[in-house]
Amino acid sequence: MTAVPPPSGSSPASGGGPGERPPHRPRHRWLTLLIVVLLIAVPAGYIVKSGFDSRESGKDKERGASATGLIYDMPSKVLRRIYTVPVPPNASRVAYYETNSWQTSSLYVQFRTSDKRLAEFLTEVGTDVSALKKGEVTITTRQADEVGWKLREQGHTYAGTVERRPKSEPDLAITVDTTYEGRPRVHVVSTTEF
Repeated sequence: MTAVPPPSGSSPASGGGPGERPPHRPRHRWLTLLIVVLLIAVPAGYIVKSGFDSRESGKDKERGASATGLIYDMPSKVLRRIYTVPVPPNASRVAYYETNSWQTSSLYVQFRTSDKRLAEFLTEVGTDVSALKKGEVTITTRQADEVGWKLREQGHTYAGTVERRPKSEPDLAITVDTTYEGRPRVHVVSTTEF
């Protein structure tokens, strides 16, 4: 018995006749692959960056929470906004310290600046240079002792003001050491009560 040959031009292995195309394959397979990679990689990148940012923020909070005195660094934007203490650009000897209790929270900030920047700072917090009373130290001895400020030193000149705010906003006690002409040293205690 002889085997019957398959019809011409159609063999199971050939995938069709001579005029037929092989099964359809996407022409832009690389584009599909790129889209898939981007859909996975971009969100993953954001997650990793967010993790690093959160870790750094946690370190800053931990450092602030464990501090027992002034931290010589710029307070975070969040602290400056909450306590409304806009440290002037190019200020030097910047340091801060935050305290929290059931009834009050305070941010202590010091910096050295120029006369012009001091005027801008005072305007930004809602007052002006004319409000500074010569010879006035508006930060209490207890507050100064909290961070080791010596605000009644012999041979030094001071001027101060207190900026009272509505209850929802912190009050600012500002004392400026005006001893060195053109380089005032500013001390601020911003206190909010609950």
